[in-house]
Amino acid sequence: MIIIFVLVLWYGGLFFQSFFLHRYAAHQVFTMSKTMERISFVLTWFFQGSSYLSAYGYGVMHRIHHAYTDTEKDPHSPSHDANLFAMMWKTKTIYQDINKQRVTIDQRFTKNVPQWKRFDAFASSRYSRLLWITLYILFFAYFTTAFWQWFLLPITFLMAPIHGVIINWFGHIYGYVNYTMKNTSKNLFRFDFLMMGEGYHNNHHKHASRANFGVKWYEIDITYLIIKLLDAIGIIQLKTITVKD
Repeated sequence: MIIIFVLVLWYGGLFFQSFFLHRYAAHQVFTMSKTMERISFVLTWFFQGSSYLSAYGYGVMHRIHHAYTDTEKDPHSPSHDANLFAMMWKTKTIYQDINKQRVTIDQRFTKNVPQWKRFDAFASSRYSRLLWITLYILFFAYFTTAFWQWFLLPITFLMAPIHGVIINWFGHIYGYVNYTMKNTSKNLFRFDFLMMGEGYHNNHHKHASRANFGVKWYEIDITYLIIKLLDAIGIIQLKTITVKD
């Protein structure tokens, strides 16, 4: 039960980070109704739980990352941060400044990024995060059958930051490239079973507005397959974009 629980949180939170925060909020590769957008906000909170990320804060920060990749203005870059913990702290600070609108942001980074201030205030609150942490602890207390399973508990608390570190730190250090660019982005896996397509980071930096992060035949983007299904049944509407290599 503990393994299943952690996997559900891992892939559920990752899906909504990739589908809603990344491809919808930041890059807007598809459209959806206002009702579906609100449902996505709630489901993102449900699966990310104590590590919930706002669509506005994430979307704006990610656009800045693309504009200034691997420069001093990049919110998260192994090229300018001493270690992954320093990068995580810097990212957290910038994210909070953007989300709480404590800094002035160029309009090109904020245009059409979805925002639900009242819900975000609740979902990002200390009370919401403590509620999820308490529920996770109670679940572990009830279902844990071996001591080593307790070591998985901190992962449930910090799921979204862990996902971010895998891509924004390791995805700029390790892996292979399909496209040579003026940044360090790399594809982490030939088949991205771990990050549901987010691991094709080099491909994504080359074609930021492309819904499918996979390029080679073996680069299967699981999130994109789900997006195609949602588009086929009319829940979302994929935009038609011509991509040139």
